[in-house]
This record gives sequence, C-alpha cells and structure tokens, in this order.
Amino acid sequence: MFPNLKCYCSSSLITPLYIVNHGETGPIRCNRCKAYMCPYMQFMDGGRRYQCGFCSCVNEVPVQYFQHLDHMGRRMDLYERPELSLGSYEFIATLDYCKNNKPPNPPAYIFMIDVSYNNIKSGLVKLICEELKTLLDRLPKEEGAETSPIKVGFVTYNKILHFYNVKSALAQPQMMVVSDVAEMFVPLLDGFLVNFQESRAVVNNLLDQIPDMFADTNESETVFAPVIQAGVEALKAAECSGKLFIFHSSIPTAEAPGKLKNRDDRKLVGTEKEKTLFQPLRGVYEQLTKDCVAQGCCVDLFLFPNQYVDIATVGDVPSHTGGSIYKYSNFQVEVNGQQFVSDLRRDVEKSIGFDAIMRVRTGTGFRATDFFGAVYMNNTTDVEMAAVDCDKAVTVEFKHDDTLSEESGAVMQCALLYTTIGGQRRLRIHNLSLNCSSQLSELYKSCETDALINFFAKSAYRAMLNQPLKTVREILVNQTAHMLACYRKHCASPSAASQLILPDAMKVFPVYMNSLLKTPTLVGSTELSTDDRAFHRLLVNAMGVEETQVLLYPRLIPLHTMDVSSDAIPAPVRCSEERLSESGIFLLENGLSMFLWLGQACPPDLIQNLFNVPSLGHLSSEGMSLPVLDNAHSRKIHSIISSISQQRATSMKLLIVKQKDRSEMLFRQHLVEDKGLHGGASYMDFLCYVHREIRQLLT
Repeated sequence: MFPNLKCYCSSSLITPLYIVNHGETGPIRCNRCKAYMCPYMQFMDGGRRYQCGFCSCVNEVPVQYFQHLDHMGRRMDLYERPELSLGSYEFIATLDYCKNNKPPNPPAYIFMIDVSYNNIKSGLVKLICEELKTLLDRLPKEEGAETSPIKVGFVTYNKILHFYNVKSALAQPQMMVVSDVAEMFVPLLDGFLVNFQESRAVVNNLLDQIPDMFADTNESETVFAPVIQAGVEALKAAECSGKLFIFHSSIPTAEAPGKLKNRDDRKLVGTEKEKTLFQPLRGVYEQLTKDCVAQGCCVDLFLFPNQYVDIATVGDVPSHTGGSIYKYSNFQVEVNGQQFVSDLRRDVEKSIGFDAIMRVRTGTGFRATDFFGAVYMNNTTDVEMAAVDCDKAVTVEFKHDDTLSEESGAVMQCALLYTTIGGQRRLRIHNLSLNCSSQLSELYKSCETDALINFFAKSAYRAMLNQPLKTVREILVNQTAHMLACYRKHCASPSAASQLILPDAMKVFPVYMNSLLKTPTLVGSTELSTDDRAFHRLLVNAMGVEETQVLLYPRLIPLHTMDVSSDAIPAPVRCSEERLSESGIFLLENGLSMFLWLGQACPPDLIQNLFNVPSLGHLSSEGMSLPVLDNAHSRKIHSIISSISQQRATSMKLLIVKQKDRSEMLFRQHLVEDKGLHGGASYMDFLCYVHREIRQLLT
C-alpha cells in the first residue's frame, strides 16, 4: 500500500477544515499509542470509556468530554464534533506542543539576492527589486485578516554579505557588511526584520537603490552556504520560523565554508561511479540542513545558471526543508522574465505552514516504514519539515507484518503539527480506513496505478544515490514483471502463454514504467546535463500523484479540430508521433514544459488567426511567441493554456516548434510512447520485453 499524503491543502481550492479547540486540556489522545481522537474510537460503558481503534487500549473519557450514548452505542453529540464524524480536521494545540512551552512568533521571509556580475548584467537584480515592491503587499495572511503578520528582511551578497536596516524610523536604509564569511553572524537585530506596511517607504527606497548600488560591479565569485547560515542566524535571533528566498546564479567558488568545485564528469555516466554525480557533498551542507530544520527555516532556491552549479549539492538544503527549487538556464529578462515572475509570485503568496512534524500511526498488522518527500528524518518515525505548503506531497510506504482483519480493515492516522502564518500551533489530522482482502484478485482490481508509479519513481530516485543506475533500472523492470506474472499465475483465467494479460486497473502501468525508465535522471546519457538530471530528481521527490502522472505521460491535445464555442479542453490523444498530423496543431504539456507544435501543412487561415501572419512560412523559427488576437481561435487557445497553467505548481514557458525544425527535438523527447532520443525503448518494445520476462518467470 502506498498512500500519498498531501499534507497541506490550499484553502482557496477546498472548504477549510473544521477547527476543534479543547482549551487548556488540549486534544484527547490514547494513553498507549498516542493516537488522536477520531471516528475509529469505540465508546463503551455508557460513554465513560473508549477503546482505541489503533491499539485496542481502553481509556477513560475525561470528565469534560463525557457524553451519553444512544441505543446504537454512539455518542449523542457524534455529528456536532468534527473529530468524531469527519476524516480530516484540525486541533488547536496547547503550549505543550510549542518550543520551550512558549507560543510561537509569526514567521519571517528573508530575500537574499546574489548581486554578482552576471545577475546585474542580465537585468535580473532590477527585475527582482521591481517585482518585490508590489509582491510584498501580497504576503499570505490568515483568513479574514486585514494584513499579513509576516516580517520581511533583505540581504545582498557576492563574496561578502550585505545586511540592511530598514526600520520605519529611518529616512534611508542602512547597509552593514559582513566580510568574514567563515564565522557568520547577523550584524543587527533591530531593524533587520520588519513589518512591510510600517517600513514601506524605507523598503521601497532600498529596492530602488540595490540595482544602482552594484551597477558597476565586476565581482563574479559568490558564496552560498554562509548565505543560508546568515538566514538561520537571523531567524534564531528573532525566535521565529520562516523562509529564505535565495536568488543565485553560479557555483560558489569563493573562499568560504561550503565552497564547491566543478565535479561534472560525464565520463562517469554508465559506470559504477555515476551515482557520485547525484550525491550531495556532506559536511557543511548536512549541518546546515539540521540547523534549518531545527529552526523551522525553509529554503527556496531560484537558480539562474549559465553553466554547471552542482544542483545535487546546492539543492540539498531546499529538498530537506520543505523548500522548492526553480531553475532558469541562461536567463534573459525578455525570454524567461515572465516565467520567473509568475513562479516568484506564486511562491510568495501560497498557503504555507512552518516548523512542522508529522507522524503516521496505524492499526495492528501493518506500519509505516518509509517516507519520501522534501522532508528530514532524524529517526524512523518523525517526519520533520521546516515548512509544508500546498505543492508538496509525502509518499508513505507501509509494510504489513502480521495478519490484517477483513472485518475491521486497516486504519491509519496522519497527524501534522505545524505553525500557522499567524503564529498559532495546530494539529492537522487525516484519518483513513482501507478494506482488506485475502483474495489477490481483489487487490489487483482496486490497485491505484498512479500512486504506485509515484512511489516507484521516488524510491528509484532515492536508490540511485547508492546503487548503479543499471541496477536500479533492472530492479524496476523486474518488479513490473513480478507484479504482472503474479496476476497471471493466481488471478487470470487460463489462456495461451503467448498472450499478455494485464489486470484492468494496471493496463497503463507498463507505459508509465517505461516512461519512468526514460526520464533524464534514469536514462543515463552523456548528452544530458548532470545539473538537469539532478534537478529533475529533486523535483520528483516532492511531487504528488497528479504531478508525476502528467510528468510521466504528458497531455498531447489536438487544437486544430477544437470546437471554439465550447468551454471544454479537447480530449488528449496518445503521446506518440503517430498521432501527429501534418495539417494539425498540438499542445503538449507535462507540468514542467509546454509546447505548441505546428504541422507543415497547417491551414493558412488557422495560422492567420493565431499568429496574424498569412502562412507558416512567414513565422521565424527563432523565438516565436503567441500573440493575443481578437478572434475566436486565439481566445480559445489562450483560455486552454491559462486553464492548464492554473492547475500546475510551476509556470510553464510556451515553446512554439515547427515540424522538421531543429527545435522539434526538444518536443519529441516528450512523446513517451516512442523510442527515447537519449536511449530507452518504445512502449511496444518495452511491453514485448516485459512479456518475455513474465513468461520466463512462469516457466
């Protein structure tokens, strides 16, 4: 069983959860296993005691929680109490659940901008400063609150760090420089973290000045680890949790802790040592991760590399603190500016909780054994996250080590303790009860293929840090063959051995598995950049089921036959070159990239409606864009693109490719049913190979 627990939901998309407040006594829990009060607790003895649904321990009901039972043995207030009648709800936590038994302070956001030569020259620093002026008005706030309680702070850096005092009483911001990056400290306490509404004038003044201050810089070397250290120290001093937004462009080669050197050796691809390319450098960065998690300091990293930056290492802290990593290679304001700004806006505005710790409890017979996500594990049961937001999912693997009862089923409870934006400590509880069966056929009937492939992707991406990629790929194929052979042997009706029989619920499993084997991370080609492969690996690690589903099987949507009067998005077709037609236009998206493919024989009137030019020949192959025009076709396509973009966690830059152009190669590598450009079988070849493996296992 591989439930994928999406821990934190955006309140704009679903009804907010009911909040239960038991006052100073706090939530009611089982004395033995510490499970929280939920619908699986069985009340007895006229309502004076209850039996825990997880460990069967019989507990006394606290006096203030007592309620009589009806003739069915249910509490009279069953439907008035969310914790007795709902699967998900929240408890307000007492001081016992807070650090040092003190209520937490509201969090802080610290913006840390790399002002080295490349970022100034590309116009990035100016863009960030301009955007922040409006964005700081849109910091997340509690439901119904007028303003956001989040404090903000600013740091710029290259080889040294510059801190800014933006206290509201100042006429001008003040800069303080720390050049001793080996012993990092924050040179000021008062005035570094401020309320934006109160210090608006000084902050805007600072954001106007930063691009000019460094306009003539020639400094191209940067530090990185001391930047994170500075952020953690600042949050420690303010006794709060928070998030660092780091805008960084190059491998940190300046003399400082965490200095890195280029270890991008493509000669290792395909060898036993290939795994070392993806292993982060330990030491300084490992300690930083621990410090961040202990402080509730989440790191979000925006990378703007022109060459290798060692994403495996610089992305390690974000990927263990509930952070996100964004990458814009060879950044140019006019090309990637809009995509970056969209990502930054969403990242600053999204629903988030801080200083989180999660535990999954289960009934007897099975237990949670492994956790995959942007999390930190100090022991085998506590999943720690410096922050948890609406785009992150934790995949949990369960193993059953004893008999499960078909009558009572398997129950589990996920409890997430976190701090809200307003600085309130809360417990979010999710309860789930699953049916159990002794019949294998029942298991295959209700198998959840999308969750299964999410689990396989995450476990393979973890295994590749310790095993050769060839071994990891072989294990994936073997597991696929074993699962399907088991079905064939125990569940399928007898038929010729030459026939491939798949369970209904797993019909698409082989196509997903083949696609996973062809991902940049697992395919192992010297043509792919090591950073791109490491980046892809870290992204997938935090993804939910829906994201891995569309990543491994992109949507290919025909637009030339669409009904412009309908609101619906046209149905996608199979992701193969066979489905493309020379006279067609197709949109392809996988949650990270988006392409508009134009067939050679596209009708001129369609091209006129979309691009305002008479025919395909009039479109230049370089840097095409899709204008907004006042006609039904243009409006419909823009509406489809906008609707898809809203469903995705990151902004996708639209690439327009013409059939037979050089840029078409980028598009073709996403046609996952075909042979992979960098290696990897077509879907049909993979299916034949798996079938051979199954037959071998059965004989």
